[in-house]
Amino acid sequence: MVAKHFIFLGAPGVGKGTQAQRLAQLIRLPHVSTGDMLRASVQSGSAIGVRAAAVMESGALVSDEIIIGIVAERLLLADAAAGVVFDGFPRTIHQANALDDLLAGRGDQIAAVLHIELADEEIVERLSGRRVCATCGAIYHVRYHPPAVEGICDVCGGGLLQREDDQPAVIRKRLAVYQAETAPLIAYYHDRSAYHLVSGEGEADEVFSRIVKAVGVAR
Repeated sequence: MVAKHFIFLGAPGVGKGTQAQRLAQLIRLPHVSTGDMLRASVQSGSAIGVRAAAVMESGALVSDEIIIGIVAERLLLADAAAGVVFDGFPRTIHQANALDDLLAGRGDQIAAVLHIELADEEIVERLSGRRVCATCGAIYHVRYHPPAVEGICDVCGGGLLQREDDQPAVIRKRLAVYQAETAPLIAYYHDRSAYHLVSGEGEADEVFSRIVKAVGVAR
């Protein structure tokens, strides 16, 4: 059996994580995020996990080499035999090249590269409207999911705060970093038959319907 993997691309705030989780549930493949893989590898005590832990404890960024090693380790697990849905990987051209080499060596395929696109100003509005309860961590949005009483958590009555990284100026900086570092992946995958451009406009269900249609699976 050839394992078929799915990749999500897009700027911060377009909903990659939510949509990747939904697709993984629908097609019954594991949802694999970079953070989850790092934590699992560190907890396993594997050789690559020990290296990753040392780097993370020093405060440095984990190298592409370590990330690729952790991905290779993750794909050896039994639940990845039919494929996985990657969330947040690859992030760089070097990682994409290494993933191609890794999959070729295993005889695996990339089934779909799903690029969710959304205008920067819509991303800024989405992220800057997020509010988090300082007490219980419940998440709201001033436009899409407001609390019953402004500034007060429906769940516990705690105060709602705007996180520092949800400030408009910070969001725009994150988008600039994305354009410089991660957007070149779009050009890398663009001409492949597996590449699909998906509009991120509208409600999450609308976006998911476009994704399902793009990959050709039944709901």
